[in-house]
Amino acid sequence: MVKTMFSLRGDAHKIYLKLIRASNNKKPFKSIKELIEVEDIQKFYISIDSETLKKIYYCMIKEKNGSGIIPILISSAPWLFFLFSKQLQEFLFKEGSFLWVIFVFAYITILTVSVILHFHEKSWASVHIEIIQEILHERKQKFSE
Repeated sequence: MVKTMFSLRGDAHKIYLKLIRASNNKKPFKSIKELIEVEDIQKFYISIDSETLKKIYYCMIKEKNGSGIIPILISSAPWLFFLFSKQLQEFLFKEGSFLWVIFVFAYITILTVSVILHFHEKSWASVHIEIIQEILHERKQKFSE
């Protein structure tokens, strides 16, 4: 039997656990939310003509490989803080002030959320790319037969 508890494992393992749970409960795999979502994406892309689908594919490649605002923010913010480090230190470390605690907490929180969002978006771009590639490949095979 599969136990359900908080896990730091990734989405792949969580989906695996849902599949095991569905199998043990004799439920169809098609009832799993993540699989339904992927199927909806597939159905939508199948309804689009190949030329448009290729253009969407290129946009998805750009999204996946593009630097985007989040990595720029992550890499440029420390340089900005470094540029104003003396003024920032004077402001944050005033006599008995705990502003630095709030600043550090806010900065680390924003940084962590930004990184998570960035990689989440990249992973979704990869899903869309794989689905589009599969559809275009299948269409090409049908056309060449």
